[in-house]
Amino acid sequence: MTRWYSEKKKEHYYKEAKRVGYRARSAFKLKQIQNKFNVIKKGDVVVDLGAAPGGWSQVAKELVGDQGKVVGIDLDYIQPVDGVTFLQGDLTKESTAKEVVTLVGDRNANVVLSDMSPDISGNYSVDQARSVYLCEHSLKLACTLLKPGGNFVCKVFEGEDLHGFISGVNKNFKAVNRLSPSASRKSSSEIYIIARYLQK
Repeated sequence: MTRWYSEKKKEHYYKEAKRVGYRARSAFKLKQIQNKFNVIKKGDVVVDLGAAPGGWSQVAKELVGDQGKVVGIDLDYIQPVDGVTFLQGDLTKESTAKEVVTLVGDRNANVVLSDMSPDISGNYSVDQARSVYLCEHSLKLACTLLKPGGNFVCKVFEGEDLHGFISGVNKNFKAVNRLSPSASRKSSSEIYIIARYLQK
């Protein structure tokens, strides 16, 4: 067992996720975002981009309740979650984006979430650029799927391409905030962009 893995197992959020049945410690990041910004409401239609292994979808389903709908998409297969529809596909491909729009409905979602990360190469500037690339695809899809007034949450790595991406978010949403949830690893350079109230 590697030192990194043994330290991870000791970590509070990792243990807590195991204890309460969440598939990933990242579930607590969404809960912290929700506690601060109240992005998801009962009865909402939520789209979870980059959903594997399903932790965010689990939290979203709890929040929307039986009247709500959660659709998760990822490159990888995701084990079923009660009440959640999963689609396997590459969100950077037009064909997958169209499938998502068909499944959810044009301008029919209340919230679009993206916790996507690129495959880490070890070259930070490359990884950061790839992170922004994924976020730009998420933003484009969010603007297609969301009802006016809808919310968008997206993870991105800090770096030189971030300013341009946030400018694009600001053009589409009335309120844009940044948050580094306490459930993120201390060494992480990830931040979350919380964009609320999509403009018509």
